[in-house]
Amino acid sequence: MIRLASALALSVLAATPGRADAQPAKSTSIVLVHGAFVDGSGWQAVYDLLSKDGYEVLVVQNPTISLEGDVAATERAIQAAKYPVVLVGHSYGGMVITQAGDNPKVRSLAYVAAFAPDAGESVESLNERPAAAGESKAPLLPPRDGYLVVDPGKFPSAFAADVSPEITRFMAIAQVPWGLQAVTTKISKVAWKVKPTSFMVTANDHMIPPSAQRMMAERSGAQTVEIKSSHAVMLSHPQAVAAFVKAADRTLTSSAN
Repeated sequence: MIRLASALALSVLAATPGRADAQPAKSTSIVLVHGAFVDGSGWQAVYDLLSKDGYEVLVVQNPTISLEGDVAATERAIQAAKYPVVLVGHSYGGMVITQAGDNPKVRSLAYVAAFAPDAGESVESLNERPAAAGESKAPLLPPRDGYLVVDPGKFPSAFAADVSPEITRFMAIAQVPWGLQAVTTKISKVAWKVKPTSFMVTANDHMIPPSAQRMMAERSGAQTVEIKSSHAVMLSHPQAVAAFVKAADRTLTSSAN
């Protein structure tokens, strides 16, 4: 009976779905930082892919009211991480990781269709740079009560033209207002000057012009990839974004050797 029970137990373990595909745990933590107008749920598909590959993945929920508050939220996630951190920022999240990436636990930065400011720059000052011919900037409505939103009627085509209309119409209505304090605050710490940096440029972006992204990627010395995607690349191309983040981890590993 004991031998039979042992055999049955082994057969059950062998048949457990996913066990054979489970990846060994990685010794890197990944912290994902969202941008303006959305929340951390936009990272879900990327989170699933990276978690399946054995990474500890933490998702920051930025209030997007002030840069200081968003940096503090990100630093809490960094401190909670078990391992050295690859810090990933989308859009305005790039402002956040530039400042929060000064944390010694952060070993590598990954900008995804993001702002990568230098010292003394803000979103406001970066947005003053004229868009190149054929490019466009975010169709923002005038500030109201100290907050900005994207024109809901233009949100689907500006933010996520290659994502399902059912999803983007809901995103337009469910926008998280962006505080003017977050938009106007200037960066004081520039982590990309001292940390390995990667940048994913989205060539079909109508929120942050591709030319501006290329300029920021070049001056940061980032390892750069370019993809034909809207601003919402984590929704439309999650596998490409996950691969990009894993490449940033390899950059981290090689720089440590």
